[in-house]
Amino acid sequence: MACGGSALRSCSLLRRLPCLWFLLCAGEENCVDSRTIYVGHREPPPGAEAYIPQRHPDNRIVSSKYTFWNFIPKNLFEQFRRIANFYFLIIFLVQLIIDTPTSPVTSGLPLFFVITVTAIKQGYEDWLRHKADNAMNQCPVHFIQHGKLVRKQSRKLRVGDIVMVKEDETFPCDLIFLSSSRGDGTCHVTTASLDGESSHKTHYAVQDTKGFHTEEDIDGLHATIECEQPQPDLYKFVGRINVYSDRNDPVVRPLGSENLLLRGATLKNTEKIFGVAIYTGMETKMALNYQSKSQKRSAVEKSMNVFLIVYLCILVSKALINTVLKYVWQSEPFRDEPWYNHKTESERQRNLFLRAFTDFLAFMVLFNYIIPVSMYVTVEMQKFLGSYFITWDEDMFDEDTGEGPLVNTSDLNEELGQVEYVFTDKTGTLTENNMEFKECCIEGHVYVPHAVCNGQVLPDASGIDMIDSSPGALPRGPPLCPAQGPDHRVGCVTSCSGPLVTSVELGFTYLRLKENYMEILNRENGVERFELLEILSFDSVRRRMSVIVRSATGEIYLFCKGADSSIFPRVIEGKVDQIRSRVERNAVEGLRTLCVAYKRLIPEEYEGVCTLLQAAKVALQDREKKLAEAYEQIEKDLILLGATAVEDRLQEKAADTIEALQKAGIKVWVLTGDKMETAAATCYACKLFRRNTQLLELTTKKIEEQSLHDVLFELSKTVLRHSGSLTRDNFSGLSADMQDHGLIIDGAALSLIMKPREDGSCGNYRELFLEICRNCSAVLCCRMAPLQKAQIVKLIKLSKEHPITLAIGDGANDVSMILEAHVGIGVIGKEGRQAARNSDYAIPKFKHLKKMLLVHGHLYYIRISELVQYFFYKNVCFIFPQFLYQFFCGFSQQTLYDTAYLTLYNISFTSLPILLYSLMEQHVSIDTLRRDPSLYRDIAKNALLRWRVFIYWTFLGVFDALVFFFGAYFMFENTTVTSNGQIFGNWTFGTLVFTVMVFTVTLKLALDTHYWTWINHFVIWGSLLFYVVFSLLWGGIIWPFLSYQRMYFVFIQMLSSGPAWLVIILLITVSLLPDVLKKVLCRQLWPSATEKVQVLAARQGRDGSRLPELTLLACRRSSSPWATWPGPHAKQESLSWPPLSSLLHSHSVPVPHGGTTGG
Repeated sequence: MACGGSALRSCSLLRRLPCLWFLLCAGEENCVDSRTIYVGHREPPPGAEAYIPQRHPDNRIVSSKYTFWNFIPKNLFEQFRRIANFYFLIIFLVQLIIDTPTSPVTSGLPLFFVITVTAIKQGYEDWLRHKADNAMNQCPVHFIQHGKLVRKQSRKLRVGDIVMVKEDETFPCDLIFLSSSRGDGTCHVTTASLDGESSHKTHYAVQDTKGFHTEEDIDGLHATIECEQPQPDLYKFVGRINVYSDRNDPVVRPLGSENLLLRGATLKNTEKIFGVAIYTGMETKMALNYQSKSQKRSAVEKSMNVFLIVYLCILVSKALINTVLKYVWQSEPFRDEPWYNHKTESERQRNLFLRAFTDFLAFMVLFNYIIPVSMYVTVEMQKFLGSYFITWDEDMFDEDTGEGPLVNTSDLNEELGQVEYVFTDKTGTLTENNMEFKECCIEGHVYVPHAVCNGQVLPDASGIDMIDSSPGALPRGPPLCPAQGPDHRVGCVTSCSGPLVTSVELGFTYLRLKENYMEILNRENGVERFELLEILSFDSVRRRMSVIVRSATGEIYLFCKGADSSIFPRVIEGKVDQIRSRVERNAVEGLRTLCVAYKRLIPEEYEGVCTLLQAAKVALQDREKKLAEAYEQIEKDLILLGATAVEDRLQEKAADTIEALQKAGIKVWVLTGDKMETAAATCYACKLFRRNTQLLELTTKKIEEQSLHDVLFELSKTVLRHSGSLTRDNFSGLSADMQDHGLIIDGAALSLIMKPREDGSCGNYRELFLEICRNCSAVLCCRMAPLQKAQIVKLIKLSKEHPITLAIGDGANDVSMILEAHVGIGVIGKEGRQAARNSDYAIPKFKHLKKMLLVHGHLYYIRISELVQYFFYKNVCFIFPQFLYQFFCGFSQQTLYDTAYLTLYNISFTSLPILLYSLMEQHVSIDTLRRDPSLYRDIAKNALLRWRVFIYWTFLGVFDALVFFFGAYFMFENTTVTSNGQIFGNWTFGTLVFTVMVFTVTLKLALDTHYWTWINHFVIWGSLLFYVVFSLLWGGIIWPFLSYQRMYFVFIQMLSSGPAWLVIILLITVSLLPDVLKKVLCRQLWPSATEKVQVLAARQGRDGSRLPELTLLACRRSSSPWATWPGPHAKQESLSWPPLSSLLHSHSVPVPHGGTTGG
């Protein structure tokens, strides 16, 4: 629609131009920024506006990805978009098209297995989504048709239908609230299914329709609604309603989020409501929020992809080398055409390059197993199953809130072990967000809850006592100017509890909002009524809010409350200096302060304010910007009343958590909107700053005294002077007496640093700022807007070191930085669940971050890094003997292993041990990881997936492959015979190599395992037993479905030879020896901190000083088999162990009380 904003006359004129209206609105909806809805599908009065047929989606919700018809093609398309799957598909097709040395089954079967398992999993998940969609779409809904209630299915609702919803029912679509059964035109809803907030929120009916209580009344409503196009923000809505009465011009009312009832919310404490559907189906805000956030990739996944490319290059190199050597070998005629294998005439005349290309493809097929297709499936299973160990962790369950940790994505589990920077909010994250009133200052006079003399409370003091006499100017201000809370249009939330408590203690109590009048009980127990005229809502940019009220005597006042930085610049009168000094003193003590001011409005001035606000409120385009401009004009020339101070206490163990993170080598930054003094006091309390920390300021005040350039260079000289003795790696070891630096920066200074210079560059200041930050042990960013928090995280994330960042917060203002960081963690706090919903993980309290990173993150990284390296290692062991074999078979592309072995090596023989290892391994005990945070530094910077480690694993695989191949070769060189005189053949040779390989790679994993349970024993030894049994059956029975059986009796014949047994044992020992020697030497000569701990733990185990056993931790809300376990502190006779309790009794590393199998 072309007419937006507040130009009502232009809109009225446009409504009388039907042709032009049709041309403007008949196009696609995404071409315009607003839509028009006809309430009840009733045409507006003649001449009012043109009636445009509506084209909106129906009310069906579709969360499923597939249909019955497109599941197979769409799923296959998505799966083959993955490079590994597509690569194996190409190899499989090559095997089908040309004559290759291996059967297509060897590539096709593993690929089919991976594709089928993934398709079944995704298909089952989508079937569950279809079931949920059908249940939702077929729910009965009551709507008004011709003045009567009609019942139909939810999916048949259309935009413009008037719907009736009863108490405890869920809203079927997004509705504009028209009227309710309550006389004041309000209703209460819960939005737990949308944002997790269980508190009741109050919504308000349109002023001109709230009196319509019957179906007949509501059916007679003539109105149109103009609103924005659908967008996913749950807390924002811009629109206006035109209500037509008789032939007069319509009454225009603004519509905001308080008039919008969202699909998925539930009606509470209200008998019924009427509303008109404005967004239906997939256009509802709930459906738009189904869309997933941008995909985050972990450092391990990136390393894995790089290693895969390296191995792909190795594969191509092997194929090229063999192709070239084949033609060099065949350059001699007697080798090209031996007497037993003459070529046909057509073969001799084939193009040389075509033959060479075909041979190259054949070698690619022969060596393709070096690329581990099953690794991706194993990694996905490890991440998915491993994430349950977080949700089952009883140590991270909060008894007070009844909440446990949540995992919103399992793709980043190992990233928790790589964090280098933690960016944390202050209020509600480090603190409890529970305000306790401390004092107020009214016109320079200080009031405290009790009169204090020499640190002692006076005996007869009660309520609030004055330190000096005061006329009591403040009390009526705060009750009239609370924040807009969830339960009342002007209710109380924690951020304003100080002023309200002040007023209550002084004898002024806010009672209620009744019929648009605010009622206050004064100290004489009389009720004073103030008419609520306007609310100037709070926002995080202005950092203040106001109300305009009319007293019983007819006087009009504006009361404004907010942060001192937003109030003092707008004050022209009052005891500014006295109140400012008190505010600064309270801030230094770590108290949160709030200032209150007012001004009196004369009637003419109030009329101008109303006109200004109305024009901004009914605007459809840029409403927020126009309201902000209006508020800026109105909230000025104020008279300062006073200020309040409240205390927000630190959360339990917040200081211990920050101290542990710093010992782990993690830098902690606090990003807050609070003033500098308050935030600095909190940082000292939580041990972010130590008593000897030299604080460096990069604030607006400092920049006003010197230029930004000078301040940055001065700070740079200061920190670089000590940089030789203070580096990132020794932050964790800072003692209380060591000199270190802490930086304090405010939002305005950050804006100047980020602002491009006149020459178009801003890099110099940013680099200088980053250099200063790198050499500071802690950074405090105060007076930060939400987007500035995200800017800081992005600045560090994209710096030249590319560190792994983690952001943690509890409120909606933290969502931007949570989404920006590599890992986002939401605290399930008192500011709703917006942060928890948008995060990768959610925890009940800040203290749980310690175990999340130092234990879970550490173990996840150790496990998955071993999994990735092991997969590449065992595939090098598998395929390099095949490469060597070509030098002994004339590069004829003859396979060394049987087809069954090629197919089952990665699927069956070696898959389960590494999966169990990656789920259950604990290289050191959980208690040790918690007690010694410095162990976290051993795995920093992706230490276990660096090139040096990768090359070691690759060369270890090459060495083992050489031992397998040439050990067996030298045994066969003497023409080994069996007891009956039969000579071993090439299949026996290949089977011998394969047998040594399977045992070696499995025993290699057993040597790397520190934490043994019966499950590990069962899987490792069971895999070896399965290989032996399979080989006996595969070669010991004549299978009718095989056209030829080249492995018949081969394995049994090999085992019947004594030298074969000797060679198997000897080669396994020689293969494992270098790795064992390397570990022993490294532990003795260059032990890491982790290895020292392992040695100490082993000694404790031998001495019998065993730590308490591992405790499986169950999430109390989980339906898992652990959910019924009473916990580690239950009485012995009532203890009910989980079914897998026996896995606790066979581990080799001492494990503490209160851990988890998964870390």
